[in-house]
Amino acid sequence: MIRHRQPPSQTWKTFLANHTADLVSVDFFTVPTATFRIMYVFVILHHERREIVHFNATYHPTAEWTAQQIVEAFPFETAPRYLLRDRDSIYGERFRKRVKSLGIEEVLTAPRSPWQSPYVERLIGSIRRECLNHVIIFNERHLRRQLRSYSTYYKFAS
Repeated sequence: MIRHRQPPSQTWKTFLANHTADLVSVDFFTVPTATFRIMYVFVILHHERREIVHFNATYHPTAEWTAQQIVEAFPFETAPRYLLRDRDSIYGERFRKRVKSLGIEEVLTAPRSPWQSPYVERLIGSIRRECLNHVIIFNERHLRRQLRSYSTYYKFAS
């Protein structure tokens, strides 16, 4: 018998192109402070307009804290259809339940493949090069102020 080949699934590039209007990316990056403490910044980027939807910083991120950031970013039925994230352990059970309750479908990147989340990775690189490499961060409030300033700049520059 002749086996009929099924059409191949869409490629990663095709998926990103087909769903840019319904897709946000999330990621964490670290920032050292003047006292050598490590702060974690959580950023959410909308793919369609490369717009920073939300960011926040903390010394101790948890799945519960991260889930709360998703709720704060998408109030009142404004949640996207897809959320692109890596396989970091910070996205625990509480985070996954909260995302599911908002009606968002999670899309996971392959392990150790930052190229599958290019827009948010480029944004993080831009934040580091254009903002954080030029200042010494003192504390959480100072970091948030710097990120808010960069977010305003980024909105008008892009």
